[in-house]
Amino acid sequence: MTPAPDRSASASPAATDAPASAPTRRTYSYLGPAGTFTEAALRQVPEARDQIWRPVRNVGEALADVTSGRSDAAMIAIENSVDGGVSTAQDALATVPGLRIVGEYLVPVNFVLVARPGVCLEDVRLVAAHPVAYAQCLQWLTKNLPEHAHLPAASNVASAVGIVDGVSDADAAIAPPGILEHYDLELLAESIGDNPNAVTRFVLVSRTVAAPAPTGADKTSLIVELPVEYPGALLELLEQFATRGINLSLLASRPIGDALGRYRFVIDADGHVHDERMADALLGLRRFSPKVVYLGSYPRADRAIVHYPDRYSDDVFIEARDWLRGLISGEPDA
Repeated sequence: MTPAPDRSASASPAATDAPASAPTRRTYSYLGPAGTFTEAALRQVPEARDQIWRPVRNVGEALADVTSGRSDAAMIAIENSVDGGVSTAQDALATVPGLRIVGEYLVPVNFVLVARPGVCLEDVRLVAAHPVAYAQCLQWLTKNLPEHAHLPAASNVASAVGIVDGVSDADAAIAPPGILEHYDLELLAESIGDNPNAVTRFVLVSRTVAAPAPTGADKTSLIVELPVEYPGALLELLEQFATRGINLSLLASRPIGDALGRYRFVIDADGHVHDERMADALLGLRRFSPKVVYLGSYPRADRAIVHYPDRYSDDVFIEARDWLRGLISGEPDA
């Protein structure tokens, strides 16, 4: 989708009975140019349709658009089923304040190898590709182009655009299949991804907002730092979830960067901050960790209902709190 015109409204007629001006459209940033997988994720957002889509060059720029107010939200890749977490996105979310994840979206991933017209597969020595895409095609590349070198690109589409524009030294590029609809390129190979079931998970990020009402199929994202090193510190962190019946769908470590051996943990937990068990776990994390970054509670992309044992239901937590309140106030035992 081509980005829409500037969001500023045109001047309204001077007549007093002129109709009210159209409502201001929202702006969404995404990793461009047009045709990227990130744009495909943004297409899944109903409220983004017919709004302004702003292509950017990297995750940092996308999030800066949000924090500065240039955009209302940004779509970024956060995890891939083959290559794991997108470290640049995880690190940015850990260090840029005032952000919330408000939704997640899944995009099936496949790739083609393209080049300028006239180039053959045998001519390829340097392949331009986004690092995540490159990792997902590495087996195919090793088998079919064993002597190739990798030239990192800012996006899956940018790798091909650089070849078209003549600004890239690469002989070929890894790109989404739809690239051939937009550019005059030679198709050297298709379906080169190592895993035909590969999926990339994207998240829509806005400025800090209140969590939406729980749906029963929700996820809560956090980034948690361990306190000073001691045996069992990670186990104590995990117990905040295990003792409350909360399943973790993602647990990844990232270096904090202030000293060797210091890590923060990127966590996706099944459930919503409005759930009593999740709220209780967050309180436990707050007591335990020197820094807890709450990134948001939002509906799961797969809409799978979160199941848990009855002993962790909201009613059980509420009853326990009422029982303790009664003990403190001196109420007689029931």
